Amino acid sequence: MQDKIETKLEILADAAKYDASCASGSAGKRSAGKGEKGIGSLTGGSGICHSFTPDGRCVSLLKILMTNYCIYDCHYCINRISSNVRRARFTVQEVVDLTINFYKRNYIEGLFLSSGIIKDPDYTMESMVKIAKSLRVDHHFKGYIHLKTIPNASPELQEEAGLYADRLSINIEMPTQKGLNTFAPEKNISDITGSMGRLRNKISEHKTSKTHTGKRLPRFAPGGQSTQMIVGADASDDKTILNSSVDLYQTHKLRRVYYSAFSPIPDASLILPLKPAPLIREHRLYQADWLLRFYDFSLDEILQGTKNNMLDMDHDPKLAWALRNRHLFPIDINKADKKLLLRIPGLGALTVQKIIKARKYCNLSWSDLTKMRVPLGKVKPFITASDYRPPAYLLDMESLGNQLKNTEQLDLFGRAV
Repeated sequence: MQDKIETKLEILADAAKYDASCASGSAGKRSAGKGEKGIGSLTGGSGICHSFTPDGRCVSLLKILMTNYCIYDCHYCINRISSNVRRARFTVQEVVDLTINFYKRNYIEGLFLSSGIIKDPDYTMESMVKIAKSLRVDHHFKGYIHLKTIPNASPELQEEAGLYADRLSINIEMPTQKGLNTFAPEKNISDITGSMGRLRNKISEHKTSKTHTGKRLPRFAPGGQSTQMIVGADASDDKTILNSSVDLYQTHKLRRVYYSAFSPIPDASLILPLKPAPLIREHRLYQADWLLRFYDFSLDEILQGTKNNMLDMDHDPKLAWALRNRHLFPIDINKADKKLLLRIPGLGALTVQKIIKARKYCNLSWSDLTKMRVPLGKVKPFITASDYRPPAYLLDMESLGNQLKNTEQLDLFGRAV
């Protein structure tokens, strides 16, 4: 029996590796009720992936599929019905037992669970909800749970999932319906975004509303929603992809959009590209996404002057924008407002806060920036300080662009951008 479980785990953990949307978690801590003991915590092998809490702690998750059998035939998916791969399926109890046993052995602190579609969306979603409910109710599991939501499942099942999961995600996969029509004909963007909308409303309701007795409603997906888009399988340019992301963030309040560079899969469909998408393109999309969400950039600014609506592959989007707008630089760090400071290559959001706070008391000098651990090699072409101006050779845009072409790229976590 143990050999059978290990074989399933090998197959279903490997099948889950193509989903990038568990790279982050932000649900906070679950508290045990009065007189209730709990296992698993956010404080604090095969199928193990790593997530990060808002304060930077690394959390290990059991990342598996309930089954890699699927009634759909999405061309980019290794688990599609026409794929010739080994199949396996966990029972509800097997997933519960694996999660609890892995936790007790200190391998994991949570679960990321997805699945192919078995029979129909409701049957699949119901099984996944049973797993999460059993962990929470029967085993008092207080660790992180991330469930993939099935778009066509009933709203009641999706909403029940949110009562037990810390985060829910629905993969949109392609930024346009045209792309889905080509590669995933059974899927519809309006169904996916409709589910996102219902979950967004539920999350908001449970945060702000109370019961008729005045008590707060129970937690509902406190880690919010996320999604994933495949990059490079269809002909969508970066503007189309980022436009879709902006709409998802604004309309459905998603926590993250994950970008996954297309890579040829075993037993691939003949209509897929033969070559993988460049990983640097995926990286640039994450960088642009970060600027849109945390640096007050608009999409038009990021794509200004780019070719064919594609991000610059030679420079990170922030540096590329600065080189295209060289007339705005150098910027006086003692006088510039926050919006302009955030546009200086090399300055992250936290560093900008430190600069604004410190300059209330004195004019900042080069040595002051050194004490703040500002990456001086990055910022020196773009700033002035009380005792510093960039030398003439750093002010020429063309030569500067060539010098910076191979420098360290934008840190996605905002420590050095």
